[in-house]
Amino acid sequence: MQFDGKSVYKGIALGPVLVLKRHDTQVRRRKVEDAEAEIGRAKTAKEQAKEQLQKLYDKALKEVGESNAAIFEVHQMMLDDEDYLESIHNMIRTEMVNASYAVAVTGDNFAEMFAGMDDDYMKARAADVRDISDRLIRILEGDGEKELSAMEPSVIVADDLSPSETVQMDKEKILGFVTVHGSTNSHTAILARMMNIPALIGVPVNLEEVRTGMMAVVDGFEGKVIFGPDEEQCAQARRRMEEEQEKRRLLESLKGKDNVTSDGRHIHLYANIGSVSDVGYVLENDAGGIGLFRSEFLYLGRDDFPTEEEQFQAYRQVAQTMAGKKVIIRTLDIGADKQVDYFQLGKEDNPAMGYRAIRICLKQPEIFKTQLRALLRATMYGNISIMYPMITSVEEVEQIFAIVKEVQRELDETGIPYRQPEQGIMVETPAAVMISDELAQLVDFFSIGTNDLTQYTLAVDRQNARLDDFYHPHHKAILRMIKMVVDNAHKYGKWAGICGELGADLELTEEFVRMGLDELSVAPSMILRIRKAVREL
Repeated sequence: MQFDGKSVYKGIALGPVLVLKRHDTQVRRRKVEDAEAEIGRAKTAKEQAKEQLQKLYDKALKEVGESNAAIFEVHQMMLDDEDYLESIHNMIRTEMVNASYAVAVTGDNFAEMFAGMDDDYMKARAADVRDISDRLIRILEGDGEKELSAMEPSVIVADDLSPSETVQMDKEKILGFVTVHGSTNSHTAILARMMNIPALIGVPVNLEEVRTGMMAVVDGFEGKVIFGPDEEQCAQARRRMEEEQEKRRLLESLKGKDNVTSDGRHIHLYANIGSVSDVGYVLENDAGGIGLFRSEFLYLGRDDFPTEEEQFQAYRQVAQTMAGKKVIIRTLDIGADKQVDYFQLGKEDNPAMGYRAIRICLKQPEIFKTQLRALLRATMYGNISIMYPMITSVEEVEQIFAIVKEVQRELDETGIPYRQPEQGIMVETPAAVMISDELAQLVDFFSIGTNDLTQYTLAVDRQNARLDDFYHPHHKAILRMIKMVVDNAHKYGKWAGICGELGADLELTEEFVRMGLDELSVAPSMILRIRKAVREL
């Protein structure tokens, strides 16, 4: 059986399948004699579930960092939701039914309610309600926790994977991922990219026809999976895996080498990260620094704003671990495709062009000041630079610098030390490109966000799958804009880099070097590949 899907990480995997199905035990409606005793069982199960989730949180904290672990805190809080619990208890009392049935019905009702809401963040809560309800049912039915930590090396095949499932797995034993649903921003996709393992999403396979233990070939290059491959297909997959391993060995030999062309042109290669735990991948792949720390991940997956102290600890830890190497932290870029309920942004017809990023910071300066205080305090512990997203005018930069000076005065008055950081902007709007000569006189550096720049220049919504054929990041207009930004930066003695997806496009590496780009910031797994390309120029 062969199926096509969307590749989220290129590579080849061959191995036995592990099929993960959602909890499908038929929950039967049973009459109970003692409603209060049954409610007591439900309360005990809830406490057990919270203990399980706390263990998952502790494990995730070590492996994937605080921002990615926060989902398990959310699940614990949802288990204490009064409306959810009251619905379960009320059904047991009024209908004299077993707790498992009451949980199943309540879970379905609440999930449908969330799924029907307009707000994307609230829609996503439907999956969370199902997750906690499944957990309660497993405990009540005596099924216990899935033992994913004891798995054998496997290709994981599932409808989709919840955060709790991905965290429990022994990461060393995941050969690849194949899911029926999911998106390029799902937990599965993020994990695959971080771990350099092939993964396909949107694969139209019937999970009833796939058996645990059968062999599978996952081809992330061609976006296909073969279940039950024949000997020739297995042999071909092994050959390609050996070729990939040899390429990796050759790349490993580039660690410690300079990113310099044969005629002496040097370029900085930095890494993009989204959490403190990602720093391990930065060091493992020998990046020269961090060109983009997406600080908004500290704000996601939680019910309230991160405190100044929480942010300070995260920024300090990254700066200390990087031991003097450059760490460029982007101020929060919430809005557009990254919705957070407690920001109360409201529904927008066109969120990509709406109330987002620096616009939120300038309209709600207290949120901005909290982050700036944490960032400035962290400058004492390493080489931190600050970068501001979604700039469209000189006036915005002047407003930002006025707020920064205000925060610095507050720190001075309280005797809190800080260093003056390098401050730059994201160039991701055509407006910023066209006035980059004026902006270059104000800031220390430019970092070009090619994803949004392409979207805004070509008038193509990059979240709309129907427009994939119209999204052309190699468009002449985009490349000319990049060149204009670089030239204007150099004219005023400033440096310019790229931190968007295009920076990792090996087809353009030579052109970027010729343009004079000073820096490319890419996924950690791409550092050595780009270094190889640069050294061969």
